[in-house]
Amino acid sequence: MAEYGAERYGPSADVPPDYRVAGRHAMMPAANHDEIARFNFLANLVKYVSTRVLPGTAVAYQNRAEPAFEDKHGHKPRDRREVRKAMEGDPYYKIWSALRLNTMEMRQQAGRSVVLRQLDELNAAAKSLNDDKPTLQLDPSVEIPRYIGSVDNHLMPGSYYTELVADDVSPAANYDVGIFVTTQGLFGLHTDGAGHGLVKWLADNHPDLKINRILDIGCGLGHNSVPVALGFPDAEMYAVDVAAPMLRYGHARAQDLGATNLIFKQGNAEALDFPDQHFDLIYSTMFVHETSYKALHRIMAECRRLLRPGGLHVHLEQPPFHGMSPFEQFLRDWDAYYNNEPFWSTVHSLQMTDVMAKVGFDRASLFETKVTAVVDETIFPKAGDFDYGRGCVWYTFGAQAEAA
Repeated sequence: MAEYGAERYGPSADVPPDYRVAGRHAMMPAANHDEIARFNFLANLVKYVSTRVLPGTAVAYQNRAEPAFEDKHGHKPRDRREVRKAMEGDPYYKIWSALRLNTMEMRQQAGRSVVLRQLDELNAAAKSLNDDKPTLQLDPSVEIPRYIGSVDNHLMPGSYYTELVADDVSPAANYDVGIFVTTQGLFGLHTDGAGHGLVKWLADNHPDLKINRILDIGCGLGHNSVPVALGFPDAEMYAVDVAAPMLRYGHARAQDLGATNLIFKQGNAEALDFPDQHFDLIYSTMFVHETSYKALHRIMAECRRLLRPGGLHVHLEQPPFHGMSPFEQFLRDWDAYYNNEPFWSTVHSLQMTDVMAKVGFDRASLFETKVTAVVDETIFPKAGDFDYGRGCVWYTFGAQAEAA
């Protein structure tokens, strides 16, 4: 991507990075001139809505919705549900919400149009990189859980598991081609800032941890699997997901990016076929909010079973609601209502340490912390006080099993 140049197309405080600087690999769908222009328009619209339109919702709440609610009920809204009752009919909130919903729908439409016009080529490219490789392990008997199969997650038609043709990779290709746009590049060159951040966090906080076997659960197409595999090249690493299209694409992508120690395996994280105490490191990135209450507890119990004595169990997620104002909780709850994230509200209301203790982790082993994204500084340079891309911080929880 040197021909585009970070100096010309790089980010600024007001403008997202140009789509043409996004990381490329053998599986990335090719966007033409008009598609690039559409992606750039969408990135700027997303940024405008989130930085210029969104703040007005607080003004509308403070000056109009909150006083009206108090006049009617005799008290101010006490939780996010009462804030929703106060705000759901407010015209400004409805404008912001409609704009945000439209950007999500536009993102899916734009990505699908790019992918579907070259689907045969993408499937063939994946097949050439995947055939006869023991590092791709698909299992057609794996059933799609109801919490995945009952909705079009993130408004993606058919969600992440539906196959339009044999050996399909289209759901993963759609996700990959558009995620740089909707995140405005904040997750890094290859949308892998969380994975790089985890590698750095491990080096800073657990430098003596011996890591020979790694498990990434709910890996999707492996954005945050590849940097961990590359960070521990001598380790045997498994990336597990229920969706075959994500694994086909992810495996081919990882092969091209050099992560040949990374095994993509189809399976449900609630019940995996690995032996007890098999892994030194088990982690996930933005996965647990995609599950369900019962599944979450089963997954945490399975992680406990699979973690070796002295091993580390780490999950990067959106922040819980604890400590947030009711209004902030209400805004963050938007995805539960309009982005097909049915478990969003519940999971962010839970104390994750309580969940882990409930499935048998010793409370003394539990921790909550933060992991900061690490992104490519040639594309995302630090310019004065503006540190683009290093503002992404994930709430992180986990446990270190007691040594034998």
